[in-house]
Amino acid sequence: MTITAPATTFRRRPLVALAKAEYLQFRRNKTLVWMALFFPVGISLAMYSIAIRDQEPTTATAAMTFELIALVALLFVQYYSVLSMVTTRRSEGVLKRLRTGEAADWQIQTAPAVPGALVTVASTLLVAAVVYGTGAPAPVNPLATALAVIGGIVLFSLLALATSAVTKNAEAAQITSLPVMTIAMLGLASIRNILPDRLAELADWTPFAAISDLVSLGASGKPATATTTDVALDFAGTFGEFGQPFATLAIWTVLAFALTRKSFRWDDRG
Repeated sequence: MTITAPATTFRRRPLVALAKAEYLQFRRNKTLVWMALFFPVGISLAMYSIAIRDQEPTTATAAMTFELIALVALLFVQYYSVLSMVTTRRSEGVLKRLRTGEAADWQIQTAPAVPGALVTVASTLLVAAVVYGTGAPAPVNPLATALAVIGGIVLFSLLALATSAVTKNAEAAQITSLPVMTIAMLGLASIRNILPDRLAELADWTPFAAISDLVSLGASGKPATATTTDVALDFAGTFGEFGQPFATLAIWTVLAFALTRKSFRWDDRG
């Protein structure tokens, strides 16, 4: 499906025009819209409602809920939508044609990430409104959660662009996305807590582990794998725990960016 945008708007603001066009294509895909809008929010709030059924909301349940929506939104909305859209645009010859216009390469690559980013942020805000509106304790450091969501959007968008190099078509994305999804799920706190110590240490350096820890620090003042006996940090104290999660996000982002620069394909012939 060809992307079109008003010529005057495109000349002035290529990224805005491309992002708007991608958003319109995203909105026309009813299945994708349904999955993006209701799947992350529905699963997260369903688990939250089960967790608080017999008890008052706590910082731990809030952290668990935000970890879950971050995982679902970043993987199944941000990552998978960018991967499928970029692969489809390439097979249709759209990416190659766009390069003949005024848009820079980075703008063409960034535009498909905009719809998923908007949905991810909106879904996170909606879940936060429900969680804190139902009496969960106030977050310890909202900046940590914001860093996790924004950093996750950037990282998983780059991972999607890198994965597209080995994805022949949108159907093949179901297979080529599995390695990234598997590595990401290893970063869940519930998985890391049951792994042997050596494997758990390795899992702490997976991309979603960084997001999980930042989300947990933001909501509860503790890393995601902390025990119930660990003391929660205050706002200032949480910044001292940013080191490894931030370094992990930065390392993976640089690697994904480098891989994208090296292997991204603009058409199916090269």
